[in-house]
Formats: sequence, structure tokens, C-alpha cells
Amino acid sequence: MTRVAELLAYPLKSCDGAVVDRAAIGSEGALRGDRTYALVEAGVDPERASVSGGGGYVNGKSEPAIHGLSAEYELAGPPDATPTAVTLSRPATERAPADERTFALPDEGDALADWVGEYLGYAVDLVRDDAGGFPDDRAARGPTVVSRATLATVASWFEDVADATEMRRRLRPNVVLDDCPAFFEDRLFADHGEGVRVAVGDTALIGVNPCQRCVVPSRDPDTGAEIDGFRERFVRKRRETLPEWTASDRFDHDFRLMVNTVVEERSWGDVLSVGDEVTVDGVVTVDESGTPVAGADAAE
Repeated sequence: MTRVAELLAYPLKSCDGAVVDRAAIGSEGALRGDRTYALVEAGVDPERASVSGGGGYVNGKSEPAIHGLSAEYELAGPPDATPTAVTLSRPATERAPADERTFALPDEGDALADWVGEYLGYAVDLVRDDAGGFPDDRAARGPTVVSRATLATVASWFEDVADATEMRRRLRPNVVLDDCPAFFEDRLFADHGEGVRVAVGDTALIGVNPCQRCVVPSRDPDTGAEIDGFRERFVRKRRETLPEWTASDRFDHDFRLMVNTVVEERSWGDVLSVGDEVTVDGVVTVDESGTPVAGADAAE
């Protein structure tokens, strides 16, 4: 039986994750505390900014130096991954000395932004969204899902990737599944206008979209060093190993891996746990937001 092997939240977007045993679904369907905080260029409105490189967010797409920061969190407590404090470490640069600081949140948010800005060499703001956080896919804020076998398989494609754990750090999923084959998560999306209902314990997720990858997985999660030819090799190997069940008009190119989900409002407040059984309940008709259409027949 497929089950949940790991749960992860990323309290400060683009920084290290926090492994948790239980995770509550917050309002708007994200894991509570996941990407609650983000760094943006000073003065940028995060609601108007783009998460793509150069879009105003200070993330791995636009700022390789962000990989040099390491983060450890004090969390509100299970099942809430909202950070109450974060300890950040930075390496020495020409602009700033190596340093480690602990910041209480939200009270010391401005001090955190100043400290990171000193490291980066330009001013940044720390922004906060307790509702849905700052996910890359704003239309599908639910937990992202991948299998451990997928992580191990993709790690094997690259000599510079140590193992499945390192690949997990590069891909940054929320839910890692076990006791299932590689690319099992490709079963969790269908065509446009459709979603796949997935039961995780007593909670229903709607798988809607295979995640489009960016430059971040090509970079060492600690140093930012980039693997030459990462995208080209990934695309070639993905095509060579593509399962027959991946067929979908949403899978429109081979640089996609992991699945984005939507959580219906009735499941907000539910708690996911390591060890939860996972079952695929079938394809449903969904609207543009990925929410199942009330009264619609199950898609065939």
C-alpha cells in the first residue's frame, strides 16, 4: 500500500525545509506554515511580483546566492509549521562576514531582511502571508507530491547528485510517498478540465498539474553550484523512462516532475501524517482553479 513517507514544509520560501511528522491543511489548501514568509526586493509588492527569475522575489531562480543561506526553524508546533523563530547562517563574502543569527518571527522580520540584504548586497523585504503562503503555483496551493522511488531514479541520472535525499532538497516537495514505483505521481494528474482525487488518510487532494521545473534543481542546495547540461540530460532521461500512464495534455513537455494539488475547502483543517495510506480514487471534472465541479459526473 502506498503511504506517506515524509512531510516537509518550507517556512521561508527558497530556504531549507523542515521535516515534520504531521502537517495541517491551512486556509486556501496549503500546508499551514509552508512558504509563510518570503524575501522580495525592497519595495516590491509580492502579490504583483512574478516568481520567475527577475520577477521581484529573491529566490533560487533569480539569486544563486540564496543557496548559501542555511536555515533552522522553531515551529509553532505540530501540526502547524508556522515559524516562530529562524536561525540563519551565511558564508563570508566580499560584502559581509560569515555569521549566524536567530530571529524571532514576526517581531524581528525587519532585522532579518537587513541581515540578508547585507549578505546579498541589496535591500530586501521579508513578507508574510499566513493564509496560503507564497507558492510558485498560485492556482494550485495544495501540497506538492512525489514518490521516493522517483527521487532515487532521478538522482541516479546525475553523478553530482548523491542520493534521493539530495534530489528531494533540489525538487522541494511537500509530500514524499513510499511503497510505490518511480513516477507514481504521474498517475495523479489528467487532462485539462480534469483532476485526480487522491485520498491521503482521511483527506482528499485533487492532483491537477505536473510541476514545471526551473533552474533550481540543477543547483547544489548548499552552494548553488550548477550541474552543466542538467536540463538537457533530465529531458532526455525523462523521455526515455516515461511511463505509459503519464499520457495527458497537461504533460506538454518533458521538463516536468512532481504534481501540484488543490484541496477543497471542506478539507481545510485536516491533518496529514507520516504513515497515512494513499489511494487513487479516480478522475473528476474540475474548474479552472482545479476545484471539482459540483454535480458533474466523474470524468471518464
